[in-house]
Amino acid sequence: MNHKTNFVGLNSILMLIALCALLLNSIPARAQPVDDLESLLAEPFPLASSALGNYTFLVSTDVPEAQAYFDQGMQLMFAYGKYEAVRSFRESQQRDPDCAMCYWGEAWSWGSYLNVAMSEADAPYAYAAIQRAIELRSRATEREQAYIDALSVRYLADFDPELSRVQSEAYAEAMAGLADTYPDDLDAATLYADSLFLLEERRGYRDIANPQVVRIHSILEGVLERDIRHPYACHLYIHATESTTKPELAEPCSEFMGNAIPGASHLNHMPSHTWNEIGRWGDSVRANLQAWHTDQKAAFGEGVAIYPTHNLQMLLFAASMDGQGAIATQAGRDLSKLLGNNMFQLLTLLRFGRFDEILLITERPEADYPAGVWDFAQGYANLKTGEVAFARAHLARLTSIAETTDAMFRFDPASRLLSVLQEILQGEIDLQEGDLRNAIRAFERSVEYEDALGYDEPEPLPFAARHWLGAALLEAERYRDAERVYREELLDHPHNGWSLYGLQKALAAQNKADTAVDEDFQNSWARTDVWIRSSRF
Repeated sequence: MNHKTNFVGLNSILMLIALCALLLNSIPARAQPVDDLESLLAEPFPLASSALGNYTFLVSTDVPEAQAYFDQGMQLMFAYGKYEAVRSFRESQQRDPDCAMCYWGEAWSWGSYLNVAMSEADAPYAYAAIQRAIELRSRATEREQAYIDALSVRYLADFDPELSRVQSEAYAEAMAGLADTYPDDLDAATLYADSLFLLEERRGYRDIANPQVVRIHSILEGVLERDIRHPYACHLYIHATESTTKPELAEPCSEFMGNAIPGASHLNHMPSHTWNEIGRWGDSVRANLQAWHTDQKAAFGEGVAIYPTHNLQMLLFAASMDGQGAIATQAGRDLSKLLGNNMFQLLTLLRFGRFDEILLITERPEADYPAGVWDFAQGYANLKTGEVAFARAHLARLTSIAETTDAMFRFDPASRLLSVLQEILQGEIDLQEGDLRNAIRAFERSVEYEDALGYDEPEPLPFAARHWLGAALLEAERYRDAERVYREELLDHPHNGWSLYGLQKALAAQNKADTAVDEDFQNSWARTDVWIRSSRF
């Protein structure tokens, strides 16, 4: 792989609007349709050197602009900017109609990738592009012909979703041959790993010793050993490790990922998938601030907006764990505007004890899960402002939804998530009424529901149920139990100041000293803008 420095970026206000419309609680299994796709594809597409990085994939063309657009297309697809990538490859075809790899690039972009399966609407474009690449095959180098041949098995003239697994397996086998034939081609190895990834379930894949996981890791590690800055190898490696027991494996390449393609918000954001897992909350905040700024730059032609709602949720989650209330609550407000409901805003306001602001949000969403979150937040805020009867009324509605809803929130039943919140509110009401024993039991049930949730990144709640259980155990003078709960919580969310503060109190009550905990709290809580007296308000 070679590198050069004067590359490319783009604008796409249409893409910003389309992506902002993606609701985080219903990210689809396949791409959402773009209105009037043909018109979008027909629009001229610019090069803008400030937006992208220095990656290049040299192809057979004597036209510099064709090469530049090809590189732009590769970088954008590395960042999952699918339609921008397609349009960029089409611009390269216009500059050099005989460039076989320019059609290969378009065909590759239409295919499935880690977040989205190829749709029936996209399939004809993919097939037409690879067929044109095959027609021009004789104008390509032997290596380029191998790329074209490998991709040719991936698409059929007549799209059949029932055959997608068979086609994906055939493509992975072909990519294995390509990577074996060209062992020094880091792109071939990376795309081979990508093809294998499409055959596996990546979410919640904890078993790092699984043979398929080992194989994917091995391929990507081989690439990163030779080029730790390879943008797509690192992107994939972060996803390949984040849900395993060793997310820290991607830490070295994550140091470079955020600026590998400066104008692609998804890659600005990607290191936070690793930072969140290992407790580098401040770094995660910075990564997602950069991503959110890039999302906004897209409207001015200075970046590509990719998953802005995801970037904002990651931002508010990391900021909440880091004690940065101003950033977390602002991200919640911005997310409410994009989603059209206020549930994340309410959750962040509750995390930071801003109960008067919660009470000002009077519009109850219609959908079950957001409505349940609203009842939880309103009940909690009413309780903290002395309105116990209102708190009980909201708890009753929340309980009813939790017991009857069949809705899903991303990868979990909404009933399970709402049960976490229901038990927290029940426990707080019990505390208010002096029933500490039942409060602890409610918080323990909340922890059980939370522990049963599936893997998600970021997690749907910007706090942990153990923050409530630990605080109640301290109040009950069960200091050893509180210590255990906070240490358990820190295994789940390392270096979060809420748990470290509670752990310090539990240790002090037992006349124990732990300088590691003290230092961890001092370092982890250095960016906070909130003063706390407990692990929950």
